[in-house]
Amino acid sequence: MMMTTGNCYILKFDSKQEIALETKQLKIFYDEYEAISAADLQIPRFKITALIGASGSGKSTFLRSLNRMNDGIASVQGQIWYRDLDLNSREIDVYAMRRQIGMVFQRPNPFPKSIYENITFALERHGITDKKELDERVETALRQAALWDEVKDKLNKSALALSGGQAQRLCIARAIALKPDILLLDEPASALDPISTAQLEETLINLKQQYTIVIVTHNLPQAARISDYTAHFSQGVVVEFNGTTETFTQPKIALTNEYVSGDFG
Repeated sequence: MMMTTGNCYILKFDSKQEIALETKQLKIFYDEYEAISAADLQIPRFKITALIGASGSGKSTFLRSLNRMNDGIASVQGQIWYRDLDLNSREIDVYAMRRQIGMVFQRPNPFPKSIYENITFALERHGITDKKELDERVETALRQAALWDEVKDKLNKSALALSGGQAQRLCIARAIALKPDILLLDEPASALDPISTAQLEETLINLKQQYTIVIVTHNLPQAARISDYTAHFSQGVVVEFNGTTETFTQPKIALTNEYVSGDFG
């Protein structure tokens, strides 16, 4: 099912597709500036959803709202539904919620600790202290992030010695070690070389078997390669949301067609 309103086209899923997150009438303000205008979007479970758009279009602002990273920075109105809970409610335990909705940022930011400690740090803070369980969590997370074979003999070495691509996959491992439900990524490959980017993309494609992934990317070929669904943002509005193949080959909205064909910045 689809919903067309004015110059927008928004795909709506039927009951067969489980929804991981849903925003309703989401508006985000920086002081008086409205960065996001009434975004109604469903994020399907166990899929990769790409958020694309020109710089300043609101895609990163939208992404950060999904686990309350905009708290204290912007005013967020509307609803963000996750497992029958409105995450935008004041009653939500933000720190507990972020265990379920993890985030990986644009530039790799490993802690100045060992590779092992990078992953166990948050686990220990959440009360997991059994050495056997910690070891298992570290190995599982590194395997899921396609990094285990490269670092299994260097776990006690500093994470700061890793290459950019390895460091970003470590950050993914660090996030999934907490066993989240959803993984948010804000341009995770923007600082990586082509080989590291390809490794990261392969990792994300494998991870969607167990996680719902939402990724902001300025790289349109990347969005086309790895995502199942794509949302095109323009000036704070979700202009089009559809299957990725349809978005890139048969967009419904002229503005999306101009953007994906390179005729519009």
